Amino acid sequence: MGIWGWPWGRRGLTGFGSASTAEDVAAGVDASQLTAIVTGATNGIGKETARVLALRGAKVIIPARTLESGMKVKESLSEEAPSLNLHVMEMDLSSLESVRSFARSFNVSHKHLNILINNAGIMACPFQLSKDGIELQFATNHLGHFLLTNLLLDKMKWTAKETGVQGRIVNVSSTAHRRSDGSGFDLNKLNDQSRYRPFRAYSHSKLANILHANELSRRFQEQGCDLTANSLHPGIIVTNIVRYTATNSMLISILSLAKTFLKDTPQGAATTCYLALHPDAKGVSGKYFAGCNEAKPTAIARDAELAKRLWAFSEELVENRPK
Repeated sequence: MGIWGWPWGRRGLTGFGSASTAEDVAAGVDASQLTAIVTGATNGIGKETARVLALRGAKVIIPARTLESGMKVKESLSEEAPSLNLHVMEMDLSSLESVRSFARSFNVSHKHLNILINNAGIMACPFQLSKDGIELQFATNHLGHFLLTNLLLDKMKWTAKETGVQGRIVNVSSTAHRRSDGSGFDLNKLNDQSRYRPFRAYSHSKLANILHANELSRRFQEQGCDLTANSLHPGIIVTNIVRYTATNSMLISILSLAKTFLKDTPQGAATTCYLALHPDAKGVSGKYFAGCNEAKPTAIARDAELAKRLWAFSEELVENRPK
């Protein structure tokens, strides 16, 4: 399958493939009774995901680092369809305090939560620590989502029980997880600037996204709750996430040569929307998808014991930071 996901242009068992768009996979779905949170919805595939969910009738909450940036996105999406049910709330995923504040506000102001899409991320940024003293890519791409998900689980479980509609959690990972050997889940290693490699750190965080979804799925099955959790590779898409590598002339040349095989934003959001909305994804859990079809991540990404250790490590980081 390679780094591109499902073989280009070919449709898989789901009836969709890498060339399918988010609107394709969501066509005909009535999401008017659903409430969704989409992190990273201020640009790129997150914005497209929010747009398509809202077009299908869902109430979509857009967390944004500032209310101003979130309102700009809401306004731009509303220009296409003024009736879209969009709500903006403030949240900085790299700050555990901000995540907690968002979750408190959401749990008070919104009755239901059916879909949580952990999409936001940064890639290959220069070394820096978050406000909580944790390497920024791991803090943003994994730990913020880990805490957010945990704080919203009771709401999702209650919603599924009350409405009878299965709740879905979708983690946007990356094929970059293949570059991680699973040894990076140690604070001393994460925060060691002398050992820091931007793409390797990104890979560790993307591996964490898959392991997080897998462990969530295992726990849901154990608890008997009507929730699913899956992860995915969206495809290779040039969005704002590559801003830290935009000055790399070699990378730009490679991307230019590979342009024929790159996905556009509507195609990049397709797998997310398939897992979040499509009826055929009901009951599917603990799986990794690419090109709108189930794919096979690395053996390390399927390691159940490593997933449990990552969970314990993440809990430790979250609990040891000021609340």
